Amino acid sequence: MLASGVHHLSFTVTDLERSRKFYEGIMGLETVPRPDFGIGGVWYSAGNAQIHLIEVPGRETTESKLSPLANHNAFAIDDYPKILEQLKNQGVEVLETTPEQGQMWIRDPDGNVIELIAPGTMR
Repeated sequence: MLASGVHHLSFTVTDLERSRKFYEGIMGLETVPRPDFGIGGVWYSAGNAQIHLIEVPGRETTESKLSPLANHNAFAIDDYPKILEQLKNQGVEVLETTPEQGQMWIRDPDGNVIELIAPGTMR
């Protein structure tokens, strides 16, 4: 096998501070050190992988349709009903399934589709 695991996922964003509020406040991710590349960005820890945000001011947002068919990245969650309730309480648009199916989809401020999936529901 060439790839032995996922190192990081990268999202381009148009407004870094707006995106930080989403990835830190809504997603609950914690920052990790990032080298100075001369462009705006922030890195987060997400289990055994990292999430890299790269600021590209002036780029049009993705605005992907909230759909499981959209290109997306998936994050593991611990408690489907609890996370669903938290997201709805924070006003986040959610495309939900059932706790038994264990999948839901949301979008970040730039329209990047994110799947949230409970353990043991998909193989």
